[in-house]
Amino acid sequence: MSTAVVRGYPQATAVTISQWAESGQRCAMTIHPPNHPFRWRDLRTLGIPEFTLRRWLDSDVVRRLLTGVYCSTELPDTLELRARCVALVLPDDAVVCDRTAAWLWGVNAHDPDDRFGVPDVEVAVPPGHPKPRRNGVRGMERDLKSSETASVFGVSVTTPVRTALDLACIRGRWGALAVLDAFMSEHDLAHKDFALGLTRFKGRRGVTQVRELYPLATPLSESPGESWTRGVIIDEGLPMPEPQVEITANGVLMARIDLAYRRQRVAVEYDGEEFHGEEQRDHDESRRTWLREQGWHVIVIRKEQLSGPARADWLAELGRVLGERSARVKRLYARSRLPWQRPS
Repeated sequence: MSTAVVRGYPQATAVTISQWAESGQRCAMTIHPPNHPFRWRDLRTLGIPEFTLRRWLDSDVVRRLLTGVYCSTELPDTLELRARCVALVLPDDAVVCDRTAAWLWGVNAHDPDDRFGVPDVEVAVPPGHPKPRRNGVRGMERDLKSSETASVFGVSVTTPVRTALDLACIRGRWGALAVLDAFMSEHDLAHKDFALGLTRFKGRRGVTQVRELYPLATPLSESPGESWTRGVIIDEGLPMPEPQVEITANGVLMARIDLAYRRQRVAVEYDGEEFHGEEQRDHDESRRTWLREQGWHVIVIRKEQLSGPARADWLAELGRVLGERSARVKRLYARSRLPWQRPS
């Protein structure tokens, strides 16, 4: 009978393949995930075989929150839980920053194509301090004032304003705008908060981009995809759309449009997979059919249309429709019989 040494198996003894399979099923049924976050290297201490963790991950009993950090899916995704996860891999002299800090503050700073990935923990150390070198942690040097850091359940993290500005310096234009939008929405930040925080960023790479973008940020954007779509429109040189426009009929709310041009009756909507899946499709189509019946021109965007030829197509459509529906406003002057009294 064939045997195998199963890595992570209790006592690490040689067992038959059938015994290993039976024990795996038994462990998956009898062992329960801890009620706290844990690391891969903690498995032996917790008495959890590696194959049991793999089974839990495959069956959604456990989820991976950070590289090498796991927790039961029964635990609610709270700020405290996220902080406890980060604390497991955070060096003593480091401050959580950038995307990990945004994640702790409840802001998703991923691009539309990678927003469901699990990035490394990003931490900052004071200038001259050794950067952490370990799997799942990316270290960098940052000169941070005490006013630019906060404690979240015992974890040192950059403040919402500092986090937003740091990310807006290093992200692409549309990703930067999405981050600024999200922090304004989640943490009630205002344009003046960004302006004040930028006084510390003089000469930093990317600061020119942030100075240009933060006046365009809005707390009304409800997803990174909406912010990206608005950014594409802005960069194309088209008029700025109004976010989250509510359309009523006889006092009843009939539709809420992601981005709209009220006067021209043009709607631009971003359909993200998490908000506009199969269960939402019928509702979306009914709402958009009603808008079209009321004379609205509706353009629907998905993430694959944010780049390449597909982007050029819908931008051309938007520009054409706005041009056709924009009434030319003539300047009217009082006529005068005297040439020198007429406006030049």
